[in-house]
Amino acid sequence: MQYRKFGSTGYEPSALGFGCMRLPLLPGDDRKVDEEEAKRMVRYAIDQGVNYVDTAWSYHQGEGEPIVGRILQDGYRERVALATKMPSWLIGKREDFDYYFFKQLERLQTDHIDFYLLHTLNQAYWDNYVKLKVFDWAEKQLADGRIRKLGFSFHDDLSVFEQILNGYDHWSFCQIQYNYMDVEFQAGQRGLKMAAERGLGVVIMEPLRGGSLAKETPPAPVKAVWDRSDVAWKPAEWGLQWLWNQPEVSVVLSGMSTMEHVKENLTSAGRSGVNSLCAEQCQVMKDVQQAWKGLAPVACTHCEYCLPCPNGVQIPQIFEIYNNSVMYDNPERGKRRYQNEIPQESRADNCVECGACEGLCPQALTIIEYLKHAHASLSEG
Repeated sequence: MQYRKFGSTGYEPSALGFGCMRLPLLPGDDRKVDEEEAKRMVRYAIDQGVNYVDTAWSYHQGEGEPIVGRILQDGYRERVALATKMPSWLIGKREDFDYYFFKQLERLQTDHIDFYLLHTLNQAYWDNYVKLKVFDWAEKQLADGRIRKLGFSFHDDLSVFEQILNGYDHWSFCQIQYNYMDVEFQAGQRGLKMAAERGLGVVIMEPLRGGSLAKETPPAPVKAVWDRSDVAWKPAEWGLQWLWNQPEVSVVLSGMSTMEHVKENLTSAGRSGVNSLCAEQCQVMKDVQQAWKGLAPVACTHCEYCLPCPNGVQIPQIFEIYNNSVMYDNPERGKRRYQNEIPQESRADNCVECGACEGLCPQALTIIEYLKHAHASLSEG
């Protein structure tokens, strides 16, 4: 395992961090985590040198933290830096800080959080935290040792990112969505460099855009670029190596859902390094980026923050089918999947346009309109 610099904190995280948003699910029940397999995977990764584990209040519909807490028993908690996040959308008054934080300590079976984040900050959540004087609360937890380092995860425009950086003098780290297709999206590369210049560790989420950049059989224009390369890497490794090549990147979170993913990513992390890509490989990445652009009609990362839909619409699953049908130019397969995989009561035409999902979407997608397009494209006739 390779280890990297984490801003000015002095901590050296593993190049690969275990993101616990996409743990394996039980066969036949996509709502329940296969906890035994998840434990096997996370503990194997730790045994191989992974020392950064990331979870959140909302992961796996609220069951993620308790599961991670159980996985990290038997001495594994002491071997990792544990990160979790304050659920920003649930904070309405100052008393909520204590309520959620101490519940998280209980759920995770720990007396402290190594890296604590204000979750999915945007302008509205930031304004609310400032109004409620979150830093008075946070500094007490820091002084008492219950929080070791304070940071934030981010989903908004670059100008808001800079406002948040300037809004508190003692940030230790931040977490941003960043991959070779999101260089100018949200904080992007400019935000990455801005944070690193200020001494913050930078944690990368969505390094493969929810798995869309890891498909072993990508669309023909993308595959043609990979085929030109003399390096026999899978698309996932190309995406991860592109990130690890950059000195500002501290740790890359991967939401691994199979043991195969864990082993492949560990191997990839083991040969990672700053400035390790040659000029030809960097050009391959630029060409792949151009090949991907414009192929997917909906920039959904399958984070599932929009779930549960009040009316039962399976929003991310519908967008995944829609995107694939367009990207692979296979509308008939998309229609079959829509009919076979999405129950009639959960299809896009059941949307009542309440707008609840749009307020929760980190990508700020116009979900209601995209659902209309998706249904029109995927319906028979």
